[in-house]
Formats: sequence, structure tokens, C-alpha cells
Amino acid sequence: MSTPKVFESEYRFCLILWENEPIKSTELAKLCEAELGWKKATTYTVIKRLTERGVIKSENAVITSLVTKEEVQTAEVEEVVEKTFAGSIPQFLAAFTRSKKLSKKEIDEIQKMIDDYKES
Repeated sequence: MSTPKVFESEYRFCLILWENEPIKSTELAKLCEAELGWKKATTYTVIKRLTERGVIKSENAVITSLVTKEEVQTAEVEEVVEKTFAGSIPQFLAAFTRSKKLSKKEIDEIQKMIDDYKES
């Protein structure tokens, strides 16, 4: 099953949820008001939408996620790579490194990921 799409404002909501779950919807609405400037009705609308799409669940007014932050991030990156670079990871990395200088530590981390992938 693929990860449901999470749009930008929904992602900011999910960041709050992931840090505080499980959480009562009233408490979540207060956090969203403080951190995002949302009215209570906006939070409840987002809860309803994300519940319908299978991103979160609400049981007895307690909200929990059904997908992880990493799953949402992976789905977003896969979509960008597919849409913008025709699915080519090397083209994506080439474009990324043209605009951002990688530190030695970042290069080492990427190399370790490649080495680990080769071994599996």
C-alpha cells in the first residue's frame, strides 16, 4: 500500500502530531493554534481530511498517526524524483549537489548508505 499524499500545511500539522501523539483533539487544536495560528475549526477540518485519507486515526477524540514521518518524507522524495528527474536518482543527486556544497561528513554518510545498499 502506498503512503497517502500529505500536503504542506498538513505536514506541518503532522510534525506537531508526531511529537505529541497520542494526543486529545482539544490539546492538538491548542498546539496548532499556538504553533500554526490555526483556529480550532481548521484543525478539526485537517483531522477529518487526514482521517479520511488514512494518514491518522481518531478514536474517542484521541489522535494518532497511521504513517510515520519517514514514510511521508520518502513518498515526497520519490514523487519529486519521478516527476522532475524521470526517476533517476543520479540526476537528482547531480542537481542537488550543483546547488549545495556537501560537507565531508555528509559525503561520508552518503557513501556509507551506498556501501550498505551494495551489501544487502
